[in-house]
Amino acid sequence: MQYLLLIYRNEAEIGKMGPAERKQVSADYGAFTQSIVQSGHFKAGDGLQPTTTATTVRVRDGKMLTTDGPFAETREQLGGYYLVEAKDLDTALGIAARIPCAKSGSIEVRPVMIYD
Repeated sequence: MQYLLLIYRNEAEIGKMGPAERKQVSADYGAFTQSIVQSGHFKAGDGLQPTTTATTVRVRDGKMLTTDGPFAETREQLGGYYLVEAKDLDTALGIAARIPCAKSGSIEVRPVMIYD
C-alpha cells in the first residue's frame, strides 16, 4: 500500500539556521532518502518552496478566486513530502519517524486512496 508522508515544519526556524546547520539538515535528508530508496520503500518525494511562494485557489459561484499563500494560520507549514510503499501502517509510521524533521516538526501519514 502507498502512504503519503507530509512533512510539516516551522519555516521561521529554518530561516534562522546558519550555513553549517542547513548543510547538515540537507545531508540528513540525503541519507534518509537514500536509505528508503535502497529498501524499496521510496516512490517519490520533494521539498517545497516556502509558503511565501504559494497561491491558494478556490472556485465560488463558478469564479476562480486566488489568495497569496496558504489559507490557514499555523505554527508549522507543509515543507515537503515522501510517497512510500509500505506493507502496513506500522511500517509507514516507522519510516515517518526516521524523517529528520520528525524531531522538531511533525509528519502526517495518510494512506493513498485505492480506486477500482
